[in-house]
Amino acid sequence: MPTSILIIEDEPAIADTLIYTLKSEGYLPQHCTLGSQGLEALRSGQYALAILDIGLPDMSGFDVCREARTFTDIPIIFLTARAGEIDHIVGLELGADDYVTKPFSPREVVARVRTRLRRTAAAPTSPTAASAPASETLFEVDAESGRIRFHGTLLDLTRYEYLLLKTLLERPGRIYSRDELMDRVWSDALDTSDRTVDTHIKTLRYKLKVINEDKDRIITHRGMGYSIDTGKPS
Repeated sequence: MPTSILIIEDEPAIADTLIYTLKSEGYLPQHCTLGSQGLEALRSGQYALAILDIGLPDMSGFDVCREARTFTDIPIIFLTARAGEIDHIVGLELGADDYVTKPFSPREVVARVRTRLRRTAAAPTSPTAASAPASETLFEVDAESGRIRFHGTLLDLTRYEYLLLKTLLERPGRIYSRDELMDRVWSDALDTSDRTVDTHIKTLRYKLKVINEDKDRIITHRGMGYSIDTGKPS
């Protein structure tokens, strides 16, 4: 069965070009012009990936992405006319997986779609997807569903928050430098700075403390990087 792709784009010429190119590559594209329509479609659970324009008539693509990440973790690729680094970083921190600036080659978008779907399909069986040693204590990592529990409570994580926390949990006590975390978690995100690591660490700390304030489990090693304390020897 063809893989279903949702296109949320209000410019007919761009949408038609993407639909044609995706169909020619064997995908099954569906199209809507409003963010609200896109969210309704995504809730159906039938799509493997979404291509999302930032400048929509009824709401920002950033808002669509933020809400979508509360109920789905499918890959999301932003389309935008804004080439600024700030927009790029903000988009990725909201949980988007890639970022393409207009004008673009439809073939480039399809290539990125193919890459994202391949990574998503490979994730459950990848060597790093095994449960972390910490799963026996404070943290429980369910690599198959892409979820992590802390003190028995399911964490509401974006895709990159999940990947970052899972990486830290693979080697409790090990210090990961920002560069290592960038390579492991954001290896396929173009033009992303190490500020992104710090921002995600901050949000992870907040989400952990909402559940349990006893101790800061993510430790900053000044000038070196970050590690995680799971309450067991590393």
